[in-house]
Amino acid sequence: MTASVERSRGRDARRVRALPEGPVERLCNLACMLALVVMLVTIGADIITRSVFNFSFEVSDELGGYMLVVITFLSLPVCQANDSFHHVELVQARLSERWRASSHVIFDALSLAFCVALLWQLARFEMSSWRLDDHAPTYLATALWIPRAAMVVGAAALLFSMTRTLIADLAWLRQSGDVPGKPS
Repeated sequence: MTASVERSRGRDARRVRALPEGPVERLCNLACMLALVVMLVTIGADIITRSVFNFSFEVSDELGGYMLVVITFLSLPVCQANDSFHHVELVQARLSERWRASSHVIFDALSLAFCVALLWQLARFEMSSWRLDDHAPTYLATALWIPRAAMVVGAAALLFSMTRTLIADLAWLRQSGDVPGKPS
């Protein structure tokens, strides 16, 4: 098999896997952009007040950390829909279309199971924060269920996006042929 055939197979695999962004991914993308703007404005304002007025609001670190959590978790479904996570293309390029589709289905099913477990644990953590009325030991004294809610929402959105990807990969597997029960 020539290198150009392997490269074209790898490109075909990536082109098939990328999904159009749905409303969940677009909403998460918008929330990430807004969180980035909030982070930049907060940190920029703190830099200016420290430089010019020798004064700090002393909340930029806390708000920046919360916005980083929002960006981290809400960007996961966007990355999933755009097929932006790492892949072992060296192996995938050497597989036939059927085996490549099969490996994607297996990996997606395992990832989906992991995401369900992650969502369950994050939801338990969120309920614990709510029940215990945890607050940050800072000037803002933020109720910690608020920033932790972003983790639950991000994991739930990732679960939705992973389900969409698994459905698309199952359709790809059916189309790739050699599926038991499929008429020739």
